[in-house]
Amino acid sequence: MADQRGHVLEVEPCDKRVRVSFNGEVIADTTDAKVLRETGLPPVYYVPFADIRREVLTRTDHSTHCPFKGQASYWTVTVGDRAAENALWAYEDPIPESRYLVDHAAFYTNKVELEIDP
Repeated sequence: MADQRGHVLEVEPCDKRVRVSFNGEVIADTTDAKVLRETGLPPVYYVPFADIRREVLTRTDHSTHCPFKGQASYWTVTVGDRAAENALWAYEDPIPESRYLVDHAAFYTNKVELEIDP
């Protein structure tokens, strides 16, 4: 999808297994991820919430707004004695053009380990 300014969002199913680890533990494991390619940004892997260990997540008050996706909510990931603040985000009620993001979340790869099968 491209807007009038030439900004492009392309989403497609990821045909590979995606695992996310933090502090030595797998916190997400899926074969149902979506990969979002957006103008000027590296690809982002969105994982179904159903495949994320919810007990390691704590919602924070942090939020951001994207004109192409909507309002993002954030969660801190805690495993053992380590925490990664605002390491996961999701568009719980995205704008209509980005409804494909409902029930999915993404992780900051500089805060967790993202592994994608070859």
